[in-house]
Amino acid sequence: MSYAHYAPQHFLWRLEDEVGVVTLNRPERKNPLTFDSYAELCALFRALGTTSEVKSVVVTGAGGNFCSGGDVHEIIGPLTRMGSEELLKFTRMTGDLVLQMRLCPQPIIAAVDGVCAGAGACIAMAADMRLATANARTAFLFTRVGLAGCDMGACALLPRVIGQGRAAELLFTGRNMSGEEAERWGFLNRLCSPETLLTEALKLAAELTSGPTFAHSMTKKMLQQEWNMGVDQAIDAEAQAQAICMATNDFHRAYHAFVDKQKPDFKGD
Repeated sequence: MSYAHYAPQHFLWRLEDEVGVVTLNRPERKNPLTFDSYAELCALFRALGTTSEVKSVVVTGAGGNFCSGGDVHEIIGPLTRMGSEELLKFTRMTGDLVLQMRLCPQPIIAAVDGVCAGAGACIAMAADMRLATANARTAFLFTRVGLAGCDMGACALLPRVIGQGRAAELLFTGRNMSGEEAERWGFLNRLCSPETLLTEALKLAAELTSGPTFAHSMTKKMLQQEWNMGVDQAIDAEAQAQAICMATNDFHRAYHAFVDKQKPDFKGD
């Protein structure tokens, strides 16, 4: 599949200088997810693991909001009429979206403005980095609708991002976290103005794209895998990972560029 011509049905996609841009595009409803958009997003992030055409990804929303979570009429209503087997199939699919985002080798940057709620908050959480505006309002609001806060990996991922106590507060109460608070707590990498948010996200993605992309993918893999390791095991795993990177052409390019007092031209091999 050529990602330059990829045309999903349930969100917008464009490839901009090796940066893939996913735009959730139902602005009249604050960009909620449907069964189909979940499935299509899962398929995209799974497929990105097999291409070198896309070096980094930006996920954003249209119309001044990121994502309001699962569509009330197209997801929540039907869920109330499903049996246990169908419900488990759905919750495993939603979790698979987060898993595929974590497993895909490309760094993912979420560009968040306005509403970022429920499953939308989990998508932002699953990204590797998050830029947002002061207007961003992030809420893991599952308890507000009678569900547990343990949705789409939130009980595993969120404490690692902002700490156990802060994660517990958000997951128990379902309250909004403002942009300023989210930056202070470490959920956001930085705040941007609404006018520059997407530009800044694309600039960061382009910076990553111009770097040693194989090494970036290794960094992402180890950030994921080392959560399940003790320190001794992690140190040895990093030794093996770094030895692999030292055998790449990019490592040799960086050395020769340094000797020649030039900037390295990384190729990702």
